[in-house]
Amino acid sequence: MFVTGILLFISFAQRVNAQTRRYIEEGNKFYEEKKYKDAQDAYQKSLVKDPNYTPGLFNLGNSLYQQKQYDSSRKIMANTAKLAKDNGSRAAANYNVGNSYMAERKWEDAANAYKQTLRNNPQDADAKYNLSYAEQMMKQQQNKDQKNKKDQKKDDKKQDQKKQDQKKDDKDKKDKQDKGQGDKDKDNKDKKDDQQPQGQPSKLSQQQADQLLNALQQEEKKLQDKMKKEKGTPVKMQKDW
Repeated sequence: MFVTGILLFISFAQRVNAQTRRYIEEGNKFYEEKKYKDAQDAYQKSLVKDPNYTPGLFNLGNSLYQQKQYDSSRKIMANTAKLAKDNGSRAAANYNVGNSYMAERKWEDAANAYKQTLRNNPQDADAKYNLSYAEQMMKQQQNKDQKNKKDQKKDDKKQDQKKQDQKKDDKDKKDKQDKGQGDKDKDNKDKKDDQQPQGQPSKLSQQQADQLLNALQQEEKKLQDKMKKEKGTPVKMQKDW
């Protein structure tokens, strides 16, 4: 685990009024008692008359860190590093910036903050350790991201194949249904054709029937007349003298 050693400024080398000093001491007392919200309020009061007072800013940033308000803590610490007049103070502020990034598992940002710490204080053993830890975690994260990316590609490929298979299955199912319906329609047509009466005589109207009957009667009359004519009167034979 990384080292979280967060320091409080308790030195009053800078000229401050008695009221500011009192608020800083009060805030430090609350901080040691782990009453971080009370400590925050006291540090903020110490900055009323001098908003750029670096001990008050630094300790305010620490109280925010302990309340897990990492973004706010970073902003305060970054401002402290800019205002600090010595390398030790700048190194301490950047170190705590690194810690806030580590708490949020932002490994690359943390590593950059620790590097800045070591530029101001190359002998800071805690910063060296935390830098090594951050770089190790950053590498693990990169490997994990690469693995996740590969796994995602595999999953995407499987999903694409699954969609293609489903599409093919749907098509085969539809083709099968269409074929079944076609066979059914053909069977129904054949069955209908079998049931259709074949060669039924067409019906005659009454007029046509009468005409046909008259024609048959005429034919029969002609036939009878012909037969009668052929019999006729017997031919007289010559006398035999």
